[in-house]
Amino acid sequence: MPITVDACAAQHQGDRKEQQDRVAILPHSRQRGVALAVVADGMGGHAGGALAAEQVIHTAKTSLEHFAPSLESSRILLENSMLEAHSMIRASRFINEKDPHSTVVMLLLQPGKVTWGHCGDSRVYRFRGPEMLFRSVDHSYVEHLVSIGRITPEQALTHPNRNVLITSLGGKEEPKLAFGEADDLTDGDAFMLCSDGLWPYFEEAEMAQVIAGNSARRASEILIDQARVRAGGVGDNVSLVIIKVKEIPLATGVAAQAAAATRQ
Repeated sequence: MPITVDACAAQHQGDRKEQQDRVAILPHSRQRGVALAVVADGMGGHAGGALAAEQVIHTAKTSLEHFAPSLESSRILLENSMLEAHSMIRASRFINEKDPHSTVVMLLLQPGKVTWGHCGDSRVYRFRGPEMLFRSVDHSYVEHLVSIGRITPEQALTHPNRNVLITSLGGKEEPKLAFGEADDLTDGDAFMLCSDGLWPYFEEAEMAQVIAGNSARRASEILIDQARVRAGGVGDNVSLVIIKVKEIPLATGVAAQAAAATRQ
């Protein structure tokens, strides 16, 4: 059955002096039903992080323009895009005399399936109605400690080294990348990509309920507003993309809606 997509990209500067996150939903210019969602969280001091995140978006857009679904795999598109961004960010440090880095999470939407990839601690979640089916595992020091049983997921949220990453784009070493795919999309499925300015403030069940019970735009507004309140005046940049899948009758064809929101 055909699907319609309700999608929204949103962000807030938080309590930082600069917005170093970048977020985008990029439709393919020639392939109907193909779009790439990207969240990049830049790091590297004043302007440096923003430049790194901007490079991620630029590289993703260029890669998507050259993507031919019948000739190239979805994973190769995402992998090449992230590796190219990594190389460009590393090259920029010699030009700008900064130390730029960026995390990234990307999701490629195609008819009947989605493919995602990430590096760092920007996350992708998959929900079905009010239940979470999947979330990506951060490339971070505390996630490593959780994986080996040294600390619990709850302890990871307040660990003094919770912001330490073991990989990112633009680092000295080749970045660690992780990928996933789903081809069993159904009515009520939803995906959320977000930076670490959002996810520490929510239980997964709460996020699922908000997204299931609201449009993509309204869910984005609620999550950002709640993150701002819970940050207590010391919140990071917040960025997210929500994509909700709905089945529609065959007679109405395939439709897609996208909204962008910036909360003040």
